[in-house]
Amino acid sequence: MSRYTITVTGQSRSDPEAIIGYDPPLRTYFLQAFPHVETDEPALWLGTHDRAFETLGYLRHAAIAHGYDFMPLPTDIAAKLVDDKAIAGDRPQREGTIGELLKRLNDPQ
Repeated sequence: MSRYTITVTGQSRSDPEAIIGYDPPLRTYFLQAFPHVETDEPALWLGTHDRAFETLGYLRHAAIAHGYDFMPLPTDIAAKLVDDKAIAGDRPQREGTIGELLKRLNDPQ
């Protein structure tokens, strides 16, 4: 899993210690920002399920829908994130019991 520190803004505040990354097992980009002082759970946490955000554009649109933004994303971090996903693409897809469970959990039937 990759993790890079960026700044997320929105709702009249800014988090210069927000985290963006790529999670290979879930095959998604993720974003965490504004941790709660007592629980450390982020107020904004996107990308928590399988293939939630397969592109940075989808992740940004979700952030905007929640009233936040992380653009402009530093060029070096954007390049690293794309590389992280490409490298993870060489991993075998999940099979067996865990793979089937994840498919059922993410199936909107």
